[in-house]
Amino acid sequence: MKIIIHRGSKEIGGSCVELNSGETRVIIDLGMPLVKANKEPFDSKALEGESVKELVRTHILPAVSGLYEGEKSTINAAILSHAHQDHYGFLRYINPDIPVYMSSGAKILIEISDLFIPTKANLRNVVPFEMWHSFKIGDLAVTPYLVDHSAFDAAAFVIEGGGKKVFYSGDLRGHGRKKVLFDKLLSAPPGNIDCLLLEGSMLGRENGQYPDEKAVEERMVNLFRGKKNIAFVFCSSQNIDRLVSVYRAAKRSGSLLVIDLYTAYILDRLSTVSKHLPQFDWDEVRVKYFQSHARVLVESNQKELLYKYQEAKIKIEDIDQNKENIVMLMRDNSIFKACLQKLTNLEGAMAVYSMWDGYVTDKFRNVLAEHGISYEHVHTSGHAVVSDLQRLANAINPSHIIPIHTFYPQDYLSLFGNVRLVDDGEVISI
Repeated sequence: MKIIIHRGSKEIGGSCVELNSGETRVIIDLGMPLVKANKEPFDSKALEGESVKELVRTHILPAVSGLYEGEKSTINAAILSHAHQDHYGFLRYINPDIPVYMSSGAKILIEISDLFIPTKANLRNVVPFEMWHSFKIGDLAVTPYLVDHSAFDAAAFVIEGGGKKVFYSGDLRGHGRKKVLFDKLLSAPPGNIDCLLLEGSMLGRENGQYPDEKAVEERMVNLFRGKKNIAFVFCSSQNIDRLVSVYRAAKRSGSLLVIDLYTAYILDRLSTVSKHLPQFDWDEVRVKYFQSHARVLVESNQKELLYKYQEAKIKIEDIDQNKENIVMLMRDNSIFKACLQKLTNLEGAMAVYSMWDGYVTDKFRNVLAEHGISYEHVHTSGHAVVSDLQRLANAINPSHIIPIHTFYPQDYLSLFGNVRLVDDGEVISI
C-alpha cells in the first residue's frame, strides 16, 4: 500500500491523504487550509473566480490527479473524517462521479453550513457510513471509529488492503463529553497496525486552564450562579459538546438558555442522529429570532420551521426585563452589537468566551469594555493533549507513526517511537 499526504505533513488544516493499493485509490479528507505557505491566515476569497487548474498551479488545491471535476476520475472514493472546513472545505471541487463517504452527522452539519455561510461544499454523491461497520471500496476495507472531538459524529479510520493496515486518527481527543470513546480505543485498540497517521494539533501549545469538558461546565455553573446581569456565551453552534456544557450549566444555575434560530436548527436536525441533545422545546431553552437567520430558512423553503420554533420564541424586550436569569449564546458579529443597543443597563454583565482565544480581537474587547461587560475565557481544546497522544500510540503500537495535522512534526521524534517524517507529496510504501 502507498500513502501520500498531499497536504498536512507540516501544517494544521487543509488535510488531504491518499491511500493507493495499486488497484484502488482513496482520498481521506479534502480540507481548506487554515494558513498560507508563509503561515499567514488563509482567506477563502482567494478562491473566488479561480479555476481548478489555477488553484492547483498556485498550490491552493493539492495536486491529485483524477480527483477534480472536469477531468477523468481515477479516484475510487473520498472519505471524510468530520465536518470541520479544514477537513471538508474543498469538496466542492471534487468530481461528482466520486462517491464521498461520511457520517450522517457530518452530512447534516455540512448541509447546514452550506445554507448559512458563503463557502459552500455543494455535496453530491454522498454515501453515509455507520460507525464500527466496515465497508469496501475496491480492494480496501474501511472501518470508521466514532471518536471524541469537538466536531459532532467525527471518525477515525482503519483502512486495510494488501495485507497492510493503516490507522488514520483524524482529529480526536480524550477529554470531551465522549471521552469513553477514547478510553475504549485505548483498552481495545485495532491490532497489527503498520502505519499510524497521528494528528498533533496540540504540539507547541499549552494545555490550557480547563483540562476537560467537565471542568468547563463546572466553571460556567459557578459563573452563572453568581451573576447579577445577563451572561453572553461565545462558542460555535456546531460544537455540540460545548452546547451541552452550556445548557447543563444554565440549567444547574437556574437560568434560561437563549439560543438563536441557527442553533435551534442545528440541534433539531441532529436529533435524528442523537436523541439526547438539548432542543428548542425543552423547558429551560428559548429561541431568539434574528432576521438574517429567518431569511435563510425562508429562502431554503423551510418557512414552516419559523412556526415550529414559535413556541420557544423570546423577544429582546423580555430578555432585557429578565437579564439576571438569562444565559445567551452569542457570536462576535453584527447581531451581538445590535443586541447591545437594545439591552439596557449592562453593567455587571459577563462575556464567557468559550473558543480558542486566538480569535479574540482588540475591537471585541473594546466593545465589552464600553458596555461594562466583564470577560472570562473558559475553554478546553477539541484536540488531544500530548500525553493522551502518547497513550494512544502506545496502545496501538504501530510499526510506524507519521505526523499529520501539526506544525511541529519534528517534535514527534522525541515523543514517540518509530516515527517517520515525510513531506507533502512524498510517496510512502508500507
